[in-house]
Amino acid sequence: MPTQNMTYANNAMVNDAQNNDQQGEANVLSIRQTALPLVLQYWNIAWRRRYLILIVMAVALAAGFFATLLATEKFTSTTRIEISREQQNAVNVNLQENNSPGLDLEFYSTQYSLLKARSLAELVVRRLNLANNDAFFAAHGVENSNVGGVAGQIRGGRSSQVLERRRAQAIGWLLSNIQISPIRGSALVDVSYDSASPVISAQIANAWVDQYIRQTMDRRFASTSEARNFLETRLQDLRDRLDRSETDLVNYAAANNIVQLGSTGNAEGGARAGQTLAAADVQALNSELAIATAARVAAEGRRNATHSQRISEGALTSAAINGLRQRRAEVASELARMLVQFEPQYEPAIALRRQVESLDGAIAREESRALSVNDADYEAAVQRERGLRVRVNQLLGALGRQDRSSIHFNILQREADTNRQLYDGLLQRYKEIGATGVGVNNISIVDPAIVPVGPSSPRLLLNMALALLVGAALAGLLAIILENLDEGIRDPATINQALNVPLLGAIPKSVDEDAKALLGDPKSIISEAYMTVRSNLGFSTDHGVPKTLMVTSTSEAEGKTITSIALAAMLGRSGKRVVLIDGDMRKPALSIALGVTVDHGLSNYLAGEDVLDKIVVECALPNVAFMAAGPLPPSAAELLSGDMLGALVENLRGRYDHVMIDCPPMLGLADSALISRVVEGVVYVVQSNHMSVRNIRAALDRLREARTKIFGVVLTKYSSSSSGYGYGYGYGNGYGYGQDDSSDNESGALDSARR
Repeated sequence: MPTQNMTYANNAMVNDAQNNDQQGEANVLSIRQTALPLVLQYWNIAWRRRYLILIVMAVALAAGFFATLLATEKFTSTTRIEISREQQNAVNVNLQENNSPGLDLEFYSTQYSLLKARSLAELVVRRLNLANNDAFFAAHGVENSNVGGVAGQIRGGRSSQVLERRRAQAIGWLLSNIQISPIRGSALVDVSYDSASPVISAQIANAWVDQYIRQTMDRRFASTSEARNFLETRLQDLRDRLDRSETDLVNYAAANNIVQLGSTGNAEGGARAGQTLAAADVQALNSELAIATAARVAAEGRRNATHSQRISEGALTSAAINGLRQRRAEVASELARMLVQFEPQYEPAIALRRQVESLDGAIAREESRALSVNDADYEAAVQRERGLRVRVNQLLGALGRQDRSSIHFNILQREADTNRQLYDGLLQRYKEIGATGVGVNNISIVDPAIVPVGPSSPRLLLNMALALLVGAALAGLLAIILENLDEGIRDPATINQALNVPLLGAIPKSVDEDAKALLGDPKSIISEAYMTVRSNLGFSTDHGVPKTLMVTSTSEAEGKTITSIALAAMLGRSGKRVVLIDGDMRKPALSIALGVTVDHGLSNYLAGEDVLDKIVVECALPNVAFMAAGPLPPSAAELLSGDMLGALVENLRGRYDHVMIDCPPMLGLADSALISRVVEGVVYVVQSNHMSVRNIRAALDRLREARTKIFGVVLTKYSSSSSGYGYGYGYGNGYGYGQDDSSDNESGALDSARR
């Protein structure tokens, strides 16, 4: 019958747990706490590790202070220069770089890198002869003038190997101490040098800029040297070709009687062939021939008109003939008037008739002479035209031959013109390249370096600020590392995320007063905290506070015993009848905490030796009965694995409102897992900042494997000021049978109640 009852109870509790999971999760939502803001989490870390942080920062400040006092004074001298993007050349030529505004960043980045080049440091070392400058080495903390060499050597007597080592060391110091600082938003650059000597710093800063300017100019001329050499070779070749082509042109013109009267330039800059002498002669004679032909035609017309019978005599006109004809007309008119009045034999009439006849003879003679003149003019015009035509034909033949020869002449002319153009163009380019470096330098010194009057370092305030910053960073890093290495639970808000179980409540750590006295006071903080746990338990099932439950923890001394007593006391105050069982048969602590001395208990009942009425006794807590653990058995796990425990819980459940079992810790023991089979669920106790999350999860997983419902976690010994540093009390490091010196510190928790 007890076995059947226990089986029924177990099945009922399992089914009840499965059926009420959803309701339990909904109730748990009301008691879960949200995670703290990230800033507050970091503040809590800083507050918990405040002493470590303060110590680290104090050490960093002290180190910075003493390092500043022991540091060698450094003097910084600065030369400010301006680097222009576009070089101002005297000629418009730039063979090496594109002046596009989009390349400004690339250009200035290149210049800053050139200012830090090792080749520039080598030039400064040679320029100032720093390898033999003992003051330079002393300014860098080396007093021995024979650095890298054999002691006892004197200046001027150092070997080449020693000088080479000193030169290499000087170059390294220059590169380490030179600083290139571009001024944002401008073309200005500060070149600074640090050393222990103000004079050396100013000297090197100025020399560095001077050598940089020289190196830039040398690089610019070197960039055109290859072009100049190429152009020189090409110019010599073109000069020879031009001489040959012009010589061939002159010789060919002389051989073919090609005489040009003049030449003009064309659009390409070459010579355009002018008019030759033969062409000019042909043109002139052809013009004369045209004139002669016109004159011959005119003379022929006059001659033909004179000899034509169809033309009247009036056609031959001249001034003399016209005068004679006019005179004859007058005399004839006078004769006609006279004959009207007188007889033909009238003497004046006869005289007039003779005068008319005389004028007719004169006119005839003049006309005959005019005909002879026209014939002579015509013959002369014909002869002249014939001569000119013969000469023109001769010149045309010579001009044709010359035109045929001018084809090759023009070829020679074009070749000479082409060679002359190439030569002139390359010569101009050669002159421009040679004049590239004549323009204004794009690098100018704005402010030369001067000898500094005071040291630039060390600066106490700056070093202390840096030490404080480094100390704070180091302390923060160390605090975060320690926080990550510390896997204990400090913040109640992280329980749900870390363990996947709800939080029932957080029990504060008592410092000024005894926890037992505070628990006996209903108005104390601890009592209020456990009252919160009791209230939250009321939401864990659909019938309120579980009828049967157990209290356990991961390890000893986490506060499970006092939690069991506190929950029983809270339930008893509310009028519920509670039986509290000490289930820890390995190291019982409830009897000591309650101040009850009982010889018989749970182990006797499970072994079948005693009846229930003899082992359940009343205690000082109102409405609370107590069952002690009894004598320590040889094997507690064997007793708990039987059926008697289930029958006991079922029997007590019928007599009391609540059955509560204070169980052993989970770590390394099977007792709690065996007890969890006969109860509704578990209240799990976790001490703040005590046990790692991995161990707590492993213990909870064991309970889940046993199909045990976990009502929630009670976080004990919680300190809100430090977010979870406990004070450690209880069993100690070992756990065994019958160790009297390993009391839980929870013993006597209800001394005030007994009083």
